[in-house]
Amino acid sequence: MKISEVYCKTALSKSGLINVDYALNPYRGCTHDCVYCYAPAILREKRQWGKFVDVKINMPTVLANEIKKKRRGLVYISSVTDAYQPAEKRYEITRKCLEVLLKVNFPISIQTKSVLVLRDLDVIKKFSNKDIGFTITTIDDDDRKKYEPNSAPVEEKFNAIKEIKEFGVNTWVFIGPFLPYITDKNDNIERLINKLAELHVDYVMIDKLNLRQGVWDRIKFFLSNHYPELIGKYEEIFFKKSDYYKNVKLKIVDLCKRNNLNFEFCY
Repeated sequence: MKISEVYCKTALSKSGLINVDYALNPYRGCTHDCVYCYAPAILREKRQWGKFVDVKINMPTVLANEIKKKRRGLVYISSVTDAYQPAEKRYEITRKCLEVLLKVNFPISIQTKSVLVLRDLDVIKKFSNKDIGFTITTIDDDDRKKYEPNSAPVEEKFNAIKEIKEFGVNTWVFIGPFLPYITDKNDNIERLINKLAELHVDYVMIDKLNLRQGVWDRIKFFLSNHYPELIGKYEEIFFKKSDYYKNVKLKIVDLCKRNNLNFEFCY
């Protein structure tokens, strides 16, 4: 893993996400090495994703200058990286940015696959408007290790949600991407929804697999190594007419309603 210290020119980027004003990405690159990640396509990054991290060491200073001129708005941390990947433990760029944002009390929404976010609850809880979301694509940790090997174990995320709730911070879970025949293998999706309801998460977001440039090649290689029997099924879903995700939606709607769990689909 190559770690480089770099300087950024901007901190808050305009977000194209609904109800989000700004995106804050303290790092470029990510060590989670998720096989389905399409961030490289968005960033037009040519380096091998999952093998490098650029640390934007001056971002807190840049952010402090920017917020003097920016109108107040929701800051999403983070959209094309993980603000709490291992480098954050050493550099604390995300924590320093949070301290800057707290001075003007901008609303924040954090999404991560790491329980390192627990370290910063002392700062996060002071915001008037805040929430923390975890990406959880399966309840089966053996499956998780195959396609996002360096993210936190599922049980650690569940425990983190419980602790965050005790701090009075809203929590949510992003089931995305919903990997066909993996996320819903056996009774996994029922178990996951039931567990999230038990944890009293505030809402759940669900998205399908996005095959942006280069992603299908990685997915196909991954499937050939771990689930070769699924290659044909994936080709049917993504390259031919299929009702798979329509049926997934119907099933999740039913599960969430039965568990009184708020939900939203991204597709």
